[in-house]
Amino acid sequence: MTEPQTIDDLVRRSVAARADNPALADAPNRADILGGEPRRLTWSEVDAEINAMAGALAARDVGPGTPVAIQLPNVVELPLLILACFRLGAVAVPFPVQHRNHELHHGVETAEFRLMITADRPDRPDQIDRVRSSLADYGVDVVDVADLTTGDNPDAAPRQGNASSVASICWTSGTTGMPKGVPRTHAQWMASSSFQVQELGISSDDQILCPFPVVNMAGIGGMLVPWAEAGAFMAMHHPLDLQVFLGQLQNEKISYTVVPPAALNMLLGNEPLLDSLDLSSIRAIASGSAPLDPWMVEGWQKRNIEIINVFGSNEGAALLSTMASVPDPTERARYFPVPEREGVEVRLVDLDTGAVITETDHTGELRFRGITVFDGYVGSTGEEFDEDGYYRTGDIFQYTGDEQPPRLLQFVDRAKDIIIRGGMNISAAEVEALVSGHPGIVECAAIGYPDHDLGEKLGIFAVAAPDATPTLEEVTAIMREHEVASYKLPERLEIIESLPRNPVGKVVKPELRELWSKS
Repeated sequence: MTEPQTIDDLVRRSVAARADNPALADAPNRADILGGEPRRLTWSEVDAEINAMAGALAARDVGPGTPVAIQLPNVVELPLLILACFRLGAVAVPFPVQHRNHELHHGVETAEFRLMITADRPDRPDQIDRVRSSLADYGVDVVDVADLTTGDNPDAAPRQGNASSVASICWTSGTTGMPKGVPRTHAQWMASSSFQVQELGISSDDQILCPFPVVNMAGIGGMLVPWAEAGAFMAMHHPLDLQVFLGQLQNEKISYTVVPPAALNMLLGNEPLLDSLDLSSIRAIASGSAPLDPWMVEGWQKRNIEIINVFGSNEGAALLSTMASVPDPTERARYFPVPEREGVEVRLVDLDTGAVITETDHTGELRFRGITVFDGYVGSTGEEFDEDGYYRTGDIFQYTGDEQPPRLLQFVDRAKDIIIRGGMNISAAEVEALVSGHPGIVECAAIGYPDHDLGEKLGIFAVAAPDATPTLEEVTAIMREHEVASYKLPERLEIIESLPRNPVGKVVKPELRELWSKS
C-alpha cells in the first residue's frame, strides 16, 4: 500500500491488516447515554459502517469540502461518523454535547454548515426537535444519526480528499469571547498522531480507553487518529462515570488511556478502592490540562503504571513528557522535553521585548511552527501567528535544567484568560460578556479557583449597581436564558466594591485569585 495521505488511508490500512480483530466498542452503559445495546465491531465491520454512513451522507449531497456538523455523545457512532466524513473528503464539525443554542448559532455562522447530525438521548429526549427549531432560520437540515445507520444506504463514492484537505473544524475558547473555529488538515492530524504513536509506543496490541469526547485535540488527535494509525482496539466512554470507567479498565484489559489529573489524584488517595481493582494490564495513562502533582506521578509509578504528562492544544501545539524522556517522576510532573522532531520548531518569546529566549529561568510565551500546527482560525486575519509564522500559544513557559542548550521546558502560567474546568476550556471574556447582562452588575471578572475534583471551577467577582444585590442564582438564570453550555455556568459569586486594576486599567486577576485562596 502507498504511503497514507489521509486519515481514511490509515483506516483502510488497518482494515486490510486487522480485518477480523476487535476494533471498537461502546461502554456498557450505552443505554443511559444514547439508548440501545452496547455495540462491538471488528475492523471489517468498522469499514462497512463507515461506508454505509458515507453513502447516506453522499445521498444528502455531502462531498469534498462539505461541512457536516455533528453533536453526539461518546458512543461508537461518533468516531464512525467523523471517519465517514473523512472518507468523502467532507469536513467534520463536531460539537460537545454540552453546547446549546448560544454555541450552535455561532458555530453555523462560522463554519457555514447546512447539515447537522445528532440524536435524541435519555438526558435530552427532544434534542432533534430542539436543534431543528434552533437552526431553522439558518436553513440547516437536522438529521437523526439513526437515519444514517439503518436502511439500505448506498456505498460511499470513491474516497476523496488529500493530505492538504481540511478534515475538521473543532472549537476552542478564545480570549475575545466566542469559540473560534480551528480547521485542521489530514496532514496536520496525522503529524500529531504519528508523534504520539512513536513517543507513547502505541501499537496494534494496545487496548485503548477513550474517555474524552471525540470533538477536539484530546479525542481526535489523542485517541481517534492514533487508534486508526496503529490498528488498535478502542473502547468508548462518555465522561465521566467512575464506576463504569473502572469496570472498563478491568474488563477490557485496557493498556492505555487518558485521565484528568484530579481523577488520578482522587483514585490514588483511595487505596482500598485501588487495591480492589485489577489494573495489571495498564502500562500508561496520559494526563494534562492542569499541572500534575509529583506525588501522584510517583504514586502511580510505584504501581507500575507510567503517567505521561501532556500539554497540547487544538491548534497543534504539543509537548509530551514520558518515562523514556524524563525518567524521574517528580521531574516528569513539572517538565517537558523540548521537541526534537523533524518539521516542528519551538521557541520562547519575551512578551515585553519580543526577544527570543535561550537562557534558563526567563519566562516567555511558548510558540510553535511546523507540520502539526494549523493554518489559522476560520475568518481570522492571522493575528494568532507572529511575524515568523510561529503560533502564539498564549502559555508562559521557561527553560530549566543545567544542560546547554536547555532540554526541558516548565509551564509557568496561562497568558490567555482561560479557565479549565474538568478538561473543558472556558473563555473568561465570553462569560464576562454574558454576566454583564445582569442589570444589577456594573462590571465583573471571571476567574478560575482550585477544585480537588475538577482542577478548577468558575467564579465571578462583581461590582454591584447602587442598591442592587445580585445573586449567583440570578446570574446563572441569565446565562441559561442564552442557552449556554452548562459547564460554563459559574459556581461562585462574590460582590466587591471595585475590581483591582493596573496603571493601564487592566483587571489584575491574580489579586482576585489571591482573595479566594485566603478564604
